Amino acid sequence: MKKIIFTLLLAIVGIGSASAQFEKGKYYLGATTNAAGLSYSKSSEFGFNLGVNGGYMFEEAWMVIGEVGIDFHNSDFQQFYAGAKCRYLIKQNGLFLQLGAKYVHGSPNFNDLQLTPEVGYCFFLNHHLTIEPSLYYDISLTDFADKSKVGVKVGLAWYF
Repeated sequence: MKKIIFTLLLAIVGIGSASAQFEKGKYYLGATTNAAGLSYSKSSEFGFNLGVNGGYMFEEAWMVIGEVGIDFHNSDFQQFYAGAKCRYLIKQNGLFLQLGAKYVHGSPNFNDLQLTPEVGYCFFLNHHLTIEPSLYYDISLTDFADKSKVGVKVGLAWYF
């Protein structure tokens, strides 16, 4: 019984410290990758992504995020992207829902606009540092069938 009460107490304290990071006025700096190649698209066999993003909590539990990054595909095709997202953080459990858009430029002569819905979770390692695994779907507005991509990525973020 003591172990159950102690575990519940730790969970309550953990939720309280996590929700403190979701207050208005907080900043966010992060990096993401799908380094394991855990993405699928009809047009590419292997993909590796590196991205950086920064955000601002403009309202309690609501964040606006800007991002830039690069996608490597099959060693001869690279894409650069830049975009913006809006994230809603569920304070009670650390889940987040995110929707955004990004512009993608690749060689040779590939340009695309994509919608980027995403769902993930914030694992707080301390009061500021999180690991954020997420499931995403990049919906291509240029070539939906061949250029849309679904995958899993992992981020490391700092809330301050």
